Amino acid sequence: MGGWAIAVHGGAGVDPKLPQSRQDEAKRLLTRCLQAGIGALRSGASAVDVVELVVRELETDPLFNSGRGSALARDGTAEMEASIMDGKGRRCGAVSGLRTVKNPVSLARLVMDRSPHSYLAFQGAEQFAREQGVEVVDNSYFITEDNLGMLKLAKEANSIMFDYRIPLPGTDTCSATAGGVLLQMNGLPIGIYAPETVGCVVVDATGRCAAATSTGGLVNKMNGRIGDSPLIGAGTYACDVCAVSCTGEGEAIIRGTLARDVAAVMEYKGLGLQEAVDFVVKERLDEGMAGMIAVSSGGEVAYGFNTSGMFRGCATEDGFIEVGIWE
Repeated sequence: MGGWAIAVHGGAGVDPKLPQSRQDEAKRLLTRCLQAGIGALRSGASAVDVVELVVRELETDPLFNSGRGSALARDGTAEMEASIMDGKGRRCGAVSGLRTVKNPVSLARLVMDRSPHSYLAFQGAEQFAREQGVEVVDNSYFITEDNLGMLKLAKEANSIMFDYRIPLPGTDTCSATAGGVLLQMNGLPIGIYAPETVGCVVVDATGRCAAATSTGGLVNKMNGRIGDSPLIGAGTYACDVCAVSCTGEGEAIIRGTLARDVAAVMEYKGLGLQEAVDFVVKERLDEGMAGMIAVSSGGEVAYGFNTSGMFRGCATEDGFIEVGIWE
């Protein structure tokens, strides 16, 4: 195929009963972010610059679970994490436990570019943010009424919840259940699930790949819980072959080293990009629920998920563009 390609996601596990207005709003946001990435790629921006740009846009909009609009932890605060990886040299940066950094993905980029480390967390990450002069805000900036309602429901159910965000009739509060189905995570009950983590993968005109992922995690999670999004090789991975960003049940993605496995089966089994994505979703998730987007250095774009849907969009240099939710 050749040329640049870009894909973006806003989370896997979409409820089939999601109101049409919410679907349309999500598609508009994904389209806007895709167009921003396309414009940057056409101007010659590098893959790593574009994934940061697009994920910053997603973090700034409260629609999905990252940055402003992040799912709330047990103590009612937003505790965010993100990672970024440049396939050239497999350089990477990651952050966790952020409470005041407006754009976690940009701090992850600074960890990669301006620190001797790959991963900073909690007080150390916050201190590094201040040293680097990034924009910080009060934690209340990230909190929305919608997510306060979700946390209340999760506490009442005494469960960890993924976020379907289904408005209850006549209210702005969201339902904690869908169809009475109860799933489990590591043997413990959780609510029905759509984490709405965000991510972006890009291959630029030079064939250089990059990936970035950002999230607020789970509703009512234990403070200090770290998911797959900031873990290189689990939620995010990029190399000379491809770039991958994952979303879904973080603990299952971690166990399956999902993002790295896409690159591994391409490298060692000789699979194409879509074949690799399909193989990993089918064979590496055990009973977990997740999805992923991916690009290859040859300009291919692919996605896969084993949930009812995934908020996603993609575009290629030859003019193809698609934004979708369902299979």
